[in-house]
Amino acid sequence: MRSRPTSLAIPWTSSARTAVAAAAAALVIGCIPASGETTASSGEPATTSATSTDDNTTTTTTTTTTSGSESGAPTTGGPDLPPARVCNGDAALCERRFDEVVFPCTHNAFAAKDDGFGQVNANQQHGIGQQLLDGVRCMMLDVYDNAGQTALCHGGCALGEVDHLEALLEIEAFLAANPDEVLTIIYEDHVAVDRIVADLEDSALAQRVYTHEPGAAWPTLAAMIDADTRLLVTAENGGPLLAWFHHVWDLTWDTPYSFHSVEEFSCAHNRGVMGNDLFLVNHWLSTMFDTPSQPDAATANAYDLLYSRATQCQQEGEQLPNFLAVDFYDRGDLFAVVRALNGLP
Repeated sequence: MRSRPTSLAIPWTSSARTAVAAAAAALVIGCIPASGETTASSGEPATTSATSTDDNTTTTTTTTTTSGSESGAPTTGGPDLPPARVCNGDAALCERRFDEVVFPCTHNAFAAKDDGFGQVNANQQHGIGQQLLDGVRCMMLDVYDNAGQTALCHGGCALGEVDHLEALLEIEAFLAANPDEVLTIIYEDHVAVDRIVADLEDSALAQRVYTHEPGAAWPTLAAMIDADTRLLVTAENGGPLLAWFHHVWDLTWDTPYSFHSVEEFSCAHNRGVMGNDLFLVNHWLSTMFDTPSQPDAATANAYDLLYSRATQCQQEGEQLPNFLAVDFYDRGDLFAVVRALNGLP
């Protein structure tokens, strides 16, 4: 700690002149270091002195300093601490079980205008890769046979299609580059299960799948991440070919999904057994012809409406909505609502 310098004014008398002469002599013989500085070892005070004169006075200034170790100031930098761990974007989610988390979900995630789907069958603006970057963590995929190829289609593959394996390779690339993320796929499957499984294996995603044992407690997100079992695969129609290929309605129940106005939104039980571990809330508006409505997405996904319906369904179903599925996720406030439902700021 530094003390404030103190100054002493001495009248310029004959005795003062004598004192100055004595100090000059001391400098010559080395009693006081010529620089006017005294070096102290660690923990010892160091004192510097300086004398100045003018026509009438002599001023002596003395400053005392203390080394850092004595003053309590750090003498070396502290250790670099690792960054706080995050799971699906937030540290608070790491120790929550999978069934205690709300995930943002996209209905017909593949059917994107950016990937060539048109107004009559596009449910999203951006494709799967951008959705993952933006924070989507549950995707609903419709898989069909298209001339012998396994494809993702909506309303007929002639209106637009995405190769199933290519979509899975995008997902695998994201999970490889982002090791702290957990993702769910919900298939509306119209091909044999073994064809879907073959693509999951060819994409290497099968190496990351989570297997849920019936009746077992769900793991925390951190546990899934540590084990690198970060992909939950479910399907609406096909039975489990392998233990990790789950029948979605064995795990989940959902609300209705066909609504043409805000007034029609309902939290009634639709598919699956009410009280299953997981809960899917379907939340989008369709045109009178049951085609997607991008203009209505801004209304449906607005914070007040989306949060209100999600909490209403949570209260009526007495269960957290684990998957909140929307059309045109980039319109409105899906991610803000999901954070609020998860109790995050």
